[in-house]
Amino acid sequence: MIEHRIGTSRRSDVVQVVSRAVIRPTLKYFPLSGPCTKLMPLLDRSAALIPRLSGVVHKAVVGRTWRGEVVTPIDGPTSDGAILYLHGGAFLMCGMATHRRIVERLAQRTGMTVLSVDYRQLPIGRLHDSISDCEDAYRWLVRTGHPASKIVIAGDSAGGHLAFATALRLRDDGTGSPAGVVAMSPWLDFDHMSKLRHHNSRRDAYIPARRLRKVARLVVGEHPELHHSPVNADLRGLPPSLIICAEAEVLRCDAELMAERLAEAGVTTTLQIWEGQVHAFPVLTDMTPESREALEEVIVFVQQAVDSAGSTGRHTGHLRAVGSAGVA
Repeated sequence: MIEHRIGTSRRSDVVQVVSRAVIRPTLKYFPLSGPCTKLMPLLDRSAALIPRLSGVVHKAVVGRTWRGEVVTPIDGPTSDGAILYLHGGAFLMCGMATHRRIVERLAQRTGMTVLSVDYRQLPIGRLHDSISDCEDAYRWLVRTGHPASKIVIAGDSAGGHLAFATALRLRDDGTGSPAGVVAMSPWLDFDHMSKLRHHNSRRDAYIPARRLRKVARLVVGEHPELHHSPVNADLRGLPPSLIICAEAEVLRCDAELMAERLAEAGVTTTLQIWEGQVHAFPVLTDMTPESREALEEVIVFVQQAVDSAGSTGRHTGHLRAVGSAGVA
């Protein structure tokens, strides 16, 4: 099902202008290798200075090769469901701090436990390392008492890629599927030519399409292959999915292609295309009315996916204990 959302606010217009004037040029010209890459962690460290919401509790988690942050409502979870949140950042930047506000809002509004994962990314790890960390974090949620069938995996941009890739890994290794997958502006196809041919390559206020080729090579190697992209996988057996993208962003082509292939595979899928927004706009949460509205759509989807899994008694298989993690 495809839903088109029309209408923009003044705040969204401001975000568009700032993105086109500041963010897109920075992403277009910032070096992807060399000494300057050491500055990338500063983005997450700077975001850590933003005050945390008072209505939630944060606990640090330490895994084998990943760190995380468990966020719950201050009075405790009111649902046995859980969300595994995977941040975006092109596998290069961002982290738990840059995406803390959306994680906090999800915990507040769903009443669920939300685990935000600081998975390995460049230059420490490549794509297979990132997916392994996300899978291990999912298993940690199960080992700490969350039913596998009531966990929703959510992510934005590169995190949207990881959300589907992790669900596919869990299905293929016998673990089974989560309750649902949410992908916001997901980067799902490493074929950069499809983006360059898309008319949004010139309209996108945020992502310089030509940069995606070099980033993909850093993530998976000099020659990205079909199996590196979730859009090319056998998608049968995946859980219900919600995909959200902006009408004018270049990754819209990935969102539309994935929605089409999920439908062909018999997977219940909703694709929402929002006019006048930028890449991964739901992550902005309180900054624009549309971000809040999109986040509400995510919340409703998550609650329905978890409730549906509980009412049908769907079982996603047995988990093997792989690795360990503790709460600090």
